[in-house]
Formats: sequence, C-alpha cells, structure tokens
Amino acid sequence: MTQPGPALRRTLGVGDAVLIGLGSMIGAGIFVALGPAARAAGSGLLLGLAVAAVVAYCNAMSSARLAALYPASGGTYVYGRERLGAFWGCLAGWSFVVGKTASCAAMALTVGVYVWPAQAHAVAVAAVVALTAVNYGGLQKSARLTRAIVAVVLAVLASVVVGCLGSDVSDAGRLGIGLSSGAGGVLQAAGLLFFAFAGYARIATLAEEVRDPARTIPRAIQSALGITLVVYVIVAVAVLSVLGAAGLGAAPAPLADAVRAAGLPELVPLVRVGAAVAALGSLLALILGVSRTTLAMARDRHLPGALAAVHPRSRVPHRAELAVGVLVAALAATVDVRGAIGFSSFGVLAYYAVANAAAWTLDSAAVARVLPALGLLGCVTLAFSLPAVSVLVGAAVLAVGAAAYGVRLRAASR
Repeated sequence: MTQPGPALRRTLGVGDAVLIGLGSMIGAGIFVALGPAARAAGSGLLLGLAVAAVVAYCNAMSSARLAALYPASGGTYVYGRERLGAFWGCLAGWSFVVGKTASCAAMALTVGVYVWPAQAHAVAVAAVVALTAVNYGGLQKSARLTRAIVAVVLAVLASVVVGCLGSDVSDAGRLGIGLSSGAGGVLQAAGLLFFAFAGYARIATLAEEVRDPARTIPRAIQSALGITLVVYVIVAVAVLSVLGAAGLGAAPAPLADAVRAAGLPELVPLVRVGAAVAALGSLLALILGVSRTTLAMARDRHLPGALAAVHPRSRVPHRAELAVGVLVAALAATVDVRGAIGFSSFGVLAYYAVANAAAWTLDSAAVARVLPALGLLGCVTLAFSLPAVSVLVGAAVLAVGAAAYGVRLRAASR
C-alpha cells in the first residue's frame, strides 16, 4: 500500500538509532522491574532474565528483517498489514498505541514521583509537554537528548554495580540459580522482564527516518539489544549479591534498597535521580514510537487522516506527536495509571507475536523459520503466563480494537 503525503526525513545513522533503542530499554524498567520479577521467580530470576532475552532476540531478528524490507514508519503495524493482511496490522498497531500510551503516562508519573512526590501529576504533565516540544523540533534534537540521558543512566547503574559488588555485604552465594517458584514463576518473571527489553521496537517504528535502513536497522537493533542484555545481567547479579532473591522481591525500590543495604546510603539520592532521568528517556522514546505508529495508521485511515500530516520544515509527524502528547498529558494529570498498565506487557507481546508471524512468511526454508517460530511461541507463552488480571485486561483491549476494525470495515462496505 502506498503512503500518501510527504515522507519523513532520513537523518539517523547507526549510532543514533542504537542510542534511541538504549534510551527505550535501559530506562525506568531496570529500576523497578527486578523486584516484581524476583517475587515471581524467586531463585529463578536469572533464568527468567535469560528466557526474556531469548524471546527478545527472536523478536528483534524478525523485526530487523521486516524493517529492512519495509523501511516505513509504523513498525509491526506495517509488517502485519503487508504480510498478513490489514486486520492483523491494525490489531498490532492498536495494541501498541493503546498500551504504550498508558506506558507513557506511567513513565511521566514516575518522573513526578521521583522529582517532587507532592506534585507528581504537575511534574508529569510538565515532562510530557517538554519532551513533546523536543520531538516537535525534529528527530536530531530527540537523538541528542537521548544521548545525554543514556550517559547519565549508565553512569548511575555503574555506580550501583561497583557499590554493591565492592561492599562487604556482597555474597556470591546469593546468586544460586534454582526453581524455588517453579517453571511458572520463571515464565511470569520473563514476561515481566520482557517489557524492559521491548524498546528496540522504537528503532523499527522510526524506519522512515533512518539512513540506509536495510543496513542500519538490523545492526542498530542487534547492538542495542546486546548492550542492554549485558547491562541487565551485570545489574541483576550485583543487586542479587547484596539482597538475595527474597530481599530483592520484597524491595519497593530495588536499586536504592540495594545500595542502602550495601552500606552506601549516600548513593540513594543518585539512584533516585537516575530513575527519574531513565523514566524521561523511556518517555521520550515512547512518544516517538507511538506518534510514528499513529502516523502510519492515520495514513491508512484507521485513525483520523489529519494525523498523517508531516511538518514541511522539521519533517516530523507533528499532528500525531501533538495528539499523543495531549492524550498522555491528560492521563498523567488525572489518573494514576502506574498500577493499571499490566495489560501493556500483554499488548507488547501480542504486537511481537504479529511481527514473528509476519517474518514467518518471508522465507519458506525451515531453517529461516526457526527464529520466527520460537519468537511466536515465546510471545504467546509469556503473554498467558502474566498475572490473570493483566491477561484479562489485555485481551479486552485487543477485543475492542478488533471490534472497531469490524465496525469501520462494515461502514466502508456500505
């Protein structure tokens, strides 16, 4: 399907694309996801991390192949549409836009809670407005800000690792890998941790703004995912060596509690700053990704066609960015969605299930289909291993999207 209207400007090289992926993945998730995952998996936390990484790798390879073939904004919405049909593309786009919009509000509120707890909603709205303005000014500005955010977050994480592993409290015996919560606990932890890996989708959704996409996107996705996995493993090992699986599972702020337990309370404010900055990085990348998928869906009239406009000077989807910014700001100002976005993980896994199914159609050779098949199986397994509430709410959101597609199709046929 051809895309009406002007194309976006290709300004991103490999380095910038990798940084956007890192800004999405090495975000607030690492500061908060380890605790719930440890509660679910117990001594199997590192196994859960390994399972999440394998599924993420399969998804990344499928996304990289598809993005090189279809270098247009929209990510899996485009791949599903082109390879599986309009319904599957629309369902993937719907799950991404709805789930990630809620995630945007949650990240904004995370910034507010860390920066000024008494005025968390006001700070959250200010963060959304500021980052929407940055994105409106052009992708290069967003990339430069992301570079600074990633540097700060990596420096904070390095301080946590050095502080924990260098303390007298650190004990390698706490790293024992087992199945204290059974295989189900490991899978649930993997589903929770998978959300922290999902940021490489931002690279694919920005495909129309990447130089030489066939070469750049696969390299950027693989590099970003590899760096993130190394960082996550090192941080998880460092924190586990101090708190152990039980202590980590009970920690409300895992990294801050770990440095405090390591006898370094002076690092706690630094960790809080790092968490706020990381949340800003995630929010910046999320707004970028949601607005590009909104652009692609608007081009096909699954969303209002006015959102498909591209700014003549900055060449960004300015109306889509403003619409996403207004919606996220409204949510952040009025609703505390941090406890209500469990369905987001379900939506992300559904999104990648469509990506793997689309990649399956690229090649009939059995060897070429191994990774897409493993990725599809992994997404479905992890999605239904999530807590029951997350599965029910996520399934309901997908059902609404499917019904909306059916209504629009019927209206169009009339």
